[in-house]
Formats: sequence, structure tokens, C-alpha cells
Amino acid sequence: MKSVAALALVLCSNVAFAACPPARFTAAADVRLRGDAVLIVTHATSAHDARLATKRGVDEAVRYAKSRRIRVVYLQDDGPEAAYFAQDCEPDFRVASESGEVEFALTPARVYIAGGHLELCLSRTVHDLLLAWSRQPKRHLTLTYLMDAIYSNGKSIEETDAWYPDFQRFMRVVTRGRPGGEHWPKLTLLETLGVINSNAQELAYLERILPHYARTMPAEYRIELQFGDSVTKVLRPAPGWNPPTLRFEFVDSALSLQD
Repeated sequence: MKSVAALALVLCSNVAFAACPPARFTAAADVRLRGDAVLIVTHATSAHDARLATKRGVDEAVRYAKSRRIRVVYLQDDGPEAAYFAQDCEPDFRVASESGEVEFALTPARVYIAGGHLELCLSRTVHDLLLAWSRQPKRHLTLTYLMDAIYSNGKSIEETDAWYPDFQRFMRVVTRGRPGGEHWPKLTLLETLGVINSNAQELAYLERILPHYARTMPAEYRIELQFGDSVTKVLRPAPGWNPPTLRFEFVDSALSLQD
């Protein structure tokens, strides 16, 4: 019975992935982003997130963006096309991006991010985003992490963290019976915070995983970290009564943003 159930699951998964027609890509130079916000979905594929931990989060992120006429961009590598699991087959743009690089003009002042390996391809996406912003006229900017739509291998978790044993235990549970190797052991960013389960330690971890903004953003920018409904933490002050501000915002899910 177990083998039959497993086969049924595989078949259902393949049907779900195969529902989209062959992908049509847009050259980076031809991407045009109207409006003041964009959703970037980096490598939403079971080739990296094998247990589909972020699928619901990605689908809700795309649904949220489209309901508000926010442009949606899928970044896709050269891995199996059938492994890409976003339910919505019609982003505004689908762009080839092997390592999460962003080579199109990024003009919106607010970017939502989903999909992506937190420590690898998504890190490249975010660093390219900051670099693009740093070269534009100064203004208020917001980068929103949709945490249930982002996967991670826990690379930034340290053995000295008080919650490290809980992280190991969680990973043993979700990878039990899976083949070994980098392909399998992933959890969502939201699950990571659930493992930590301490507001102060969660905030410290989120600060740890931020991109290297000090090397990229001009000193005139005030840098803030906003986690859910908690108090905004100023990471770097800036002169003036209302300086241009870059805010890193972490929300549980696009579902948290619904009116």
C-alpha cells in the first residue's frame, strides 16, 4: 500500500507541474516594470525545495501580487522545467537566471521576494537588487521577505545557537527516509523562526541573514529591520529628520498582507 500511495503522489505531483505549457522567456533587456512594486520569485523548483515546503507560500504570494496588479517576475535556472511548481503559469515575465542574478532594470521602490535558496540564489537576487537601488535617486525603499515562500538549508545557523539542537531535530524529522545530500534538507524561513521560538533570538537571526547593505547602500540611507508587528529596529542611522530609508521587512506570508 505504501508503494501505491507513493506512486500516486508522484503522479499527482507530475500532473501538477505539467499543467503549465512550455515556458516562454523574456530577455532581461526587454523587462519593463511599471508601478511602484514588484514580486520576484527566484527558482521555485522542487529540484531545490524537494518537499515543496514553499509551494503554498509562493502560490499565495503570486495571488496577492496579481490581485493588486503588482508585476510578477519568475527567475528560472536551467534545471528541469517540470520541477517548477508555481501554480500560476502566467507571470508578467519569466527570465532566465542561473544563479538568481537580476540583470533587468529594477525601478520599483518596493520589492517582494519569494522562492529561492536563502543562502545562495536568493542571496544573489537580493544583492543585485540593492546594487540597482544604490545607483538610483535616493528615496524610501522596502524589501519584503515572504517567509513561508523562502527555503533554506540552515547554513547561517551556528552550533553555538541555543536552539541548534532543535534545528537538528526538526531536520531529522522532515528528511527521514529521504535520500541524503544537499538536494533534500530544506526548511522554510518561517519554519526556522518556529524552531527558534524566541522573539529576541528570531530578530537576531534575521539580522544575521541580511545582505551586506553597508557595502552597497550609500551612507545617506537609514537602514531598518521590521519583523512582523514588532518594533522597528534601526540598524544604521542617517543624518537628517527624514533621510531616505531602506527597510528590510519580514512577514510570515502573503496571507498576512491581506486586507
